[in-house]
Amino acid sequence: MKRVFITANTIVSPLGFTSDENLQQIKNNSSAIQFYNNTEILPNGFHAAIINEEKLNQNFQKSIVASDYTKLEKMMILSLQDTMACANFEITDRTALLIATTKGNIDTLNTKSKTSAHKAYLHVLGETIQNHFQFKNEPIIVSNACVSGILAVAVAKRLIQNGVYDNAFIVAGDVVSKFTLSGFHSFQAMSDSPCKPYSKYRNGITIGEAAASVAITSGSTSQNRIEIIGDGSCNDANHISGPSRTGEGLYKSIVSSLEEANVSAENIDFISAHGTATLYNDEMEAVAFNRANLQRTPLHSLKGYYGHTLGASGLLEAIVGLHSMQNNMLYTSLGMDELGVSKPLNIIQRNEKKNIRTFLKTASGFGGCNTAVLFKK
Repeated sequence: MKRVFITANTIVSPLGFTSDENLQQIKNNSSAIQFYNNTEILPNGFHAAIINEEKLNQNFQKSIVASDYTKLEKMMILSLQDTMACANFEITDRTALLIATTKGNIDTLNTKSKTSAHKAYLHVLGETIQNHFQFKNEPIIVSNACVSGILAVAVAKRLIQNGVYDNAFIVAGDVVSKFTLSGFHSFQAMSDSPCKPYSKYRNGITIGEAAASVAITSGSTSQNRIEIIGDGSCNDANHISGPSRTGEGLYKSIVSSLEEANVSAENIDFISAHGTATLYNDEMEAVAFNRANLQRTPLHSLKGYYGHTLGASGLLEAIVGLHSMQNNMLYTSLGMDELGVSKPLNIIQRNEKKNIRTFLKTASGFGGCNTAVLFKK
């Protein structure tokens, strides 16, 4: 079976327009979450992590000819452009393009939008990215709720291992919109303050937006390479929006990734978890991690920095994990104070140096979807 590696990455978020800028902000425990007093969207305003559109446009116009791109398309193009510049391969007819998103250009359906609602179709988003970079193959759209970003990594890995492609670029992204904010508000799942994953005092999610991209290849000459050594994805079919109380789907996804990699739980150096800060998600994860014998493994959620960036979250957080491995640094799980789940977890509460050889990225989402991907330095 071919070995598959990640060789380049870029994060575009409210914390910065490069991965290095984002890592520096995380190292400084800086959160992008702010309060927005926009009563047209929610009656009492809301907390969110939103990219400044003026800064986005300034960065976009530095190197790209102006065109009729949406905010999400600009974010994705900026991210992918930098990743492609650092990748160790060129686009050929053996290169895959994967687009991961939960809602895509959903904001174009707003009656006040000046952009055609046709752009809300996910295949149109894919074609826009494909045409901009002149990819030779049609894009593969991965839209499976909030596991989309990390699931795309597993999909690309399997396509390369099975000889369908030699390499791939993945770009994931979602934006904060009235649709997503009002949707989570209707579930009474929105926090009235910056979210606090795994805390006894957590009371809901904070929404954020970002784009993230990676280059994946089987090439043996990759430098600073991180290998993708195992993956698993299982749908527990528990409920349209509620996670399984037993953590069944996440547990089986973790076990599948460990079995493929032939790695035991005690050899995992840290976990980048989903950690949305809702009552039921965090509890479900605690149950699943304990069932997998990972309760002592250092763990963090990055939602306290970025909010929940939906389809981008899994890939964005995986990239931070890759840099943790390269820097041998565990980063704080922002917002954590007193543990608020029924099972023990080893939450990272301060930055600390640690020799990291392997890390596990997990994600869970609506409809019972769960994904786990295991990386090795």
